[in-house]
Amino acid sequence: MDTVTAPLTIADEVLGVRDLRKLYGDTLVVDGISFSIRRGECYALLGPNGAGKTTTLRCCLGLTRPDGGTIHLVGEPVPREARRARIRVGVVPQADNLDPDFTVSENLVVYGRYYGLPDREVKRRLPTLLEFASLGHKKDARIGELSGGMKRRLTLARALVNDPDLIFMDEPTTGLDPQARHLIWERLKALLARGKTILLTTHFMDEAERLADRLAVIDHGRMIAEGEPRELIREHIEPQVIEIYGDGARSWAESVARPLVPRMEMTGETVFCYARDPAALLDALEAGPGLRYLHRPADLEDLFLKLTGREMRDES
Repeated sequence: MDTVTAPLTIADEVLGVRDLRKLYGDTLVVDGISFSIRRGECYALLGPNGAGKTTTLRCCLGLTRPDGGTIHLVGEPVPREARRARIRVGVVPQADNLDPDFTVSENLVVYGRYYGLPDREVKRRLPTLLEFASLGHKKDARIGELSGGMKRRLTLARALVNDPDLIFMDEPTTGLDPQARHLIWERLKALLARGKTILLTTHFMDEAERLADRLAVIDHGRMIAEGEPRELIREHIEPQVIEIYGDGARSWAESVARPLVPRMEMTGETVFCYARDPAALLDALEAGPGLRYLHRPADLEDLFLKLTGREMRDES
């Protein structure tokens, strides 16, 4: 890990993880991960499939017992006081698990019972929760009548039924169209503006870059980078990227582009050229064989792929 962050005090942090370890058989799936989440921030965990993100989340919630390290969730030691801690936590799972036998409103009321909330208290909160999810007009609708975006917003509202201090969000916009994703992002920004704290896992790098105050990149169970998104990009990636496409791109790049840029990567028929000053390469492309190209600033996806590689990972 390249960036070391001073640990926060228990009063400052909503979630503190120190030297977390978890083994499955002989496989060390979480290897000494440490991080702290400040009150009111969005902290993102990024990593390929099988990196250890889900196991880390389950350990933090007290659903999986760790083999080493310490966890304090909303001030409570986990797993010893996990049940007490979860009363002050909301969870948005990757897959919507709404009850199809109940209406929108009934889903919220029944979920409140899991936290020991009286029905009258949840019903008092219903207008606010439904307004937050833009589902007031669907309060009496069955789950099967909702679109994918509506179901996702209801799952988000359900996670707020107990007015949590910390919200775990596992891939909150997976499977949504761009309009629905943007609406969810606006809702999450509104939560942060209200002082809520979010722990986010996502495979969408633009989502992490938009929402996260800080993030950690995890691979093979270890944290390999941590910090603010733009700082990490500046630290690890050249500021300018030129993507070159199409037939002949690879051979042209090998013969012409490689001497002009400090770093170059090839994936299929696309060549990624990274540079601080791309002027010479852009001049060569303009004078070259008519290849298609895109010139853009470096982003979080470039960082992620540099640190974790471009090879496909199997689901695990």
